[in-house]
Amino acid sequence: MPEPSSMAARLMEVYGRFYAAYGPQHWWPGDGPFEVIAGAILTQSAAWTNVEMALGNMRTAGCWSLEAVHQLPEPELAELVRSSGYFNAKARKLKAFAAHIAFNYQGDVDRFLAKPTAPLRAELLSIHGIGEETADDIMVYAAYKPSFVIDTYTRRIMDRMEMTPDTARPKYGDYQAVFHKNIPPETPLYNEFHALWDRHAKEACAKLTPRCENCCLLDLCPTGQKLTAET
Repeated sequence: MPEPSSMAARLMEVYGRFYAAYGPQHWWPGDGPFEVIAGAILTQSAAWTNVEMALGNMRTAGCWSLEAVHQLPEPELAELVRSSGYFNAKARKLKAFAAHIAFNYQGDVDRFLAKPTAPLRAELLSIHGIGEETADDIMVYAAYKPSFVIDTYTRRIMDRMEMTPDTARPKYGDYQAVFHKNIPPETPLYNEFHALWDRHAKEACAKLTPRCENCCLLDLCPTGQKLTAET
């Protein structure tokens, strides 16, 4: 992995190229904290189109607040979110989050999200079903706190560009630290950059067959240069 100073420059070069290629992504696709939180939980191991169906079912059924989730019996909630997959487990996760807000914040999710960045993230991770990626989705897109979201797409592109953290078996926090140490802790930047990594993975850096020839990062990417040289 490049030295810290060069890594900072490289990350911002990547951001600039992504933005020039794809423009603003207008993430998160949600209307207010509740939809962002529900979507972040439901999108675990699910395509967003299936999550949208589940959210639509919840809205139509009037289950459109944490209070409503808290009150609705779990089997009924599971049926509403069936399209998102693992629907029984996801219903339990939604109920756990709603119960946490009900019992600890008297149902006031805004008071919960207003906590300082580090304590908020730690508390999110203490709630059943909230892992690091889901917590950071909520941090950035619902609480507007700078905690960079790392997902499969980001890791894939970073690995192909030889930006993998210098550890034997890099974990989520190792990848996240690359961003936290090298780019400003600005929520709008974290928001847009995460969305752009995902867009690039879908447009060019596919899992099995990356489309390298016209990639906006080709001259920065050793993997892309190797693959295009072989064709």
